[in-house]
Amino acid sequence: MVYMMLEKMDDFFENRLEGYDQHMRTNIHGAGEFYRFTAEHLPMQPGCQVLDLGCGTGLELEEYFALNPTAQVTGVDLSAAMLRALEGKFPGKALRLVHGSYFDVPFGKGEYAGAVSVESLHHFTQEQKLPLYQKLCQALAPGGWFVLTDYFAESPQLERQYFQDLERLKEEQRITDGGFYHYDTPLTLEHEVQVLERAGFSRVDVLKNWEATYTLQAFR
Repeated sequence: MVYMMLEKMDDFFENRLEGYDQHMRTNIHGAGEFYRFTAEHLPMQPGCQVLDLGCGTGLELEEYFALNPTAQVTGVDLSAAMLRALEGKFPGKALRLVHGSYFDVPFGKGEYAGAVSVESLHHFTQEQKLPLYQKLCQALAPGGWFVLTDYFAESPQLERQYFQDLERLKEEQRITDGGFYHYDTPLTLEHEVQVLERAGFSRVDVLKNWEATYTLQAFR
């Protein structure tokens, strides 16, 4: 087993900002397609409001603004460095950036025609995701939807193993602060759909997959 030192989530991404976009586009299976595919399933009304959870450097927004240049996007991310990089990409766009945890940031009620998250939410348990998804569902306007593109564990056994490995590393490294540390702990696809439905989404469709990466569409 390869030993790894855990890094706080924001530090992990700030330390890898240089070359991050190229890495994501070329080293993640399916990325040559799934950013565009995700963007194509977001609302296309001119000026519509969209929420991006874990927006990072905005790879999905590059595709989305090409399709809907007047969209008004609120992006939330833990990494200030990534938000600065994103802001520099889109001068003149209706972009509001929020530096913080999407678990803590208020989303409002019925404000967004759509929401999106790409390769960000595979670090959390069902119990952590449930209140986040409840908040997200309430933030969508009637008829709105959430597009999630992320990768998932192949089996419940692997899902459990990822979380056990994370807890072991935290114990070995004496991490007790309750913060977010970067270590992939994807749920299974079935468990992800279950927590979205428990949160109040009326229907969850599986749109497409690239091996273990799937795009889901969850309707308010």
